[in-house]
Amino acid sequence: MVSQTLPDGDSKGTILGHPKGLFVLFFAEMWERFSYYGMRALLIFYLIQHWMFSDADASVIYGAYTALVYIAPVVGGYLADRYLGQRKAVTFGAVLLTLGHLFMAFEGDGGQAGAAINVFWLALALIIVGSGFLKANISVMVGQLYPRTDVRRDPAYTIFYMGINVGAALGSLLCGYLGMHPDYGWSYGFGAAGVGMLLGLIVFIIGKPLLLGRGEPKDPAALAGGKEWAIYGAGFAMVALCWLAIQYQDLVGWVLAFFGLALVAYVVFIAVVRLPAQERDRIFAALFLIIVSIIFWALFEQAGSSLNLFTDRHVDRSILGWEPTAAMFQSLNAIYIVTLAPLFAGLWLWLGRRGFEPSAPMKFGLGVVQVGLGFLVLVWGAQAVGVNAATPVILIFLVYLLHTTGELCLSPVGLSAMNRLSPAHMASLVMGTWFFASATGNFAAGLIAAATGGEGVGEEAGKQVVLDVYSNVGWVAVGVGVVVLLVSPLVKKLMHLDTLEDENVGDDLVGGGEVGEPQAAGVHPEVRG
Repeated sequence: MVSQTLPDGDSKGTILGHPKGLFVLFFAEMWERFSYYGMRALLIFYLIQHWMFSDADASVIYGAYTALVYIAPVVGGYLADRYLGQRKAVTFGAVLLTLGHLFMAFEGDGGQAGAAINVFWLALALIIVGSGFLKANISVMVGQLYPRTDVRRDPAYTIFYMGINVGAALGSLLCGYLGMHPDYGWSYGFGAAGVGMLLGLIVFIIGKPLLLGRGEPKDPAALAGGKEWAIYGAGFAMVALCWLAIQYQDLVGWVLAFFGLALVAYVVFIAVVRLPAQERDRIFAALFLIIVSIIFWALFEQAGSSLNLFTDRHVDRSILGWEPTAAMFQSLNAIYIVTLAPLFAGLWLWLGRRGFEPSAPMKFGLGVVQVGLGFLVLVWGAQAVGVNAATPVILIFLVYLLHTTGELCLSPVGLSAMNRLSPAHMASLVMGTWFFASATGNFAAGLIAAATGGEGVGEEAGKQVVLDVYSNVGWVAVGVGVVVLLVSPLVKKLMHLDTLEDENVGDDLVGGGEVGEPQAAGVHPEVRG
């Protein structure tokens, strides 16, 4: 531990050369990710085993939920930038999340007939909106602790990213163990997630003095006269809207389709009508990458739904005589990321110095190929031992390994590319389109997972249904990835990297956080959610 005075004269001192406020944000985000991923690991099982939804219905609900989690930060980020400031927005989001996770622990009697299911819908709605206020803003606060030119910024985001993935791994392991263990049950698993979120809220509130006044409202007068409480009221109105939307998943699909097409059309209109030729080409390249990313996320996000169910029903999970619950395998992605992200960052740097680093479109192609290969490896392995035999657990480790390496080729690269290819005045619009595509991919993931449902056909036949779907989507992904690899030189030309100027440097979101977080860390924080 090192204690010293910050360059701006702050007397709070530092830890490991960084403002102490960084570690407040680290632990708050770590506990938030603990609660979110702990709950997410259990959700598909809770829907099927407790609330008695069919596999197909549960998968669509799960897809709608994760899609809404990606859409909500658009509103939470806007309200924080315009009115609340990041600190108040994060606090409000953490309160909603704590309530939501604790409400998840109220099981009722199960089934869909009782009133308790309305508490469940409310819990999901609170978590969606809470995530929107918190995730849109806490990473921004990391950047606010440092001047734009401070060399500690990238290491700071790396530290922060470690908190994200440590929390995700621990939450999946502990909540996944408690929630599915016969001696404990759902209330223990979800209760642990709620306690984790409460700890995150407490850390953030107690640590306020260490945040150096960052993230406060730009215009405090704009919140006077009860306006601040009106904004919180709008947040609860969002909860009511999400409470309705999560019960009518088709509504979420139509919203994504309508606003997604409108958003892309608007971006294309601006590019064609208002931008010079090279900037227009860069926007088209960005849109190409955005469309490819939808396919990737639709397959990658099978992890929490159909792949989770496959692991529970058809895999011999015994490891050295101990059998983890299926939900605990949701920790593999975060563990792999912590292990592999520094290696990938070093690999790109090593290749770049020698002139061999793949272009962003080529990395996208590699990412899509790998996510497809993950499913094909599972299909080939399961068929090799026989559909009537339990699938070896090593195949689950391999699936998540290939999906994680694919993610590291696509997610951080995509975030960086969106920022590089966007003119400064369109940076937020293009980045919003990127995250909207992630939401669309999550919703599509729910539809794909629904196709794997094989109720009433027997265990072996049900397993074969899943493997058939995985084979189809796996080959489609590999085919799409190969096409992307083939056209990547053309897309690279559209990027006009040889004439790219540093217009965006001052506006780079590394200064605000959202892109800086994955760029420094080598991974999209949310990925996942």
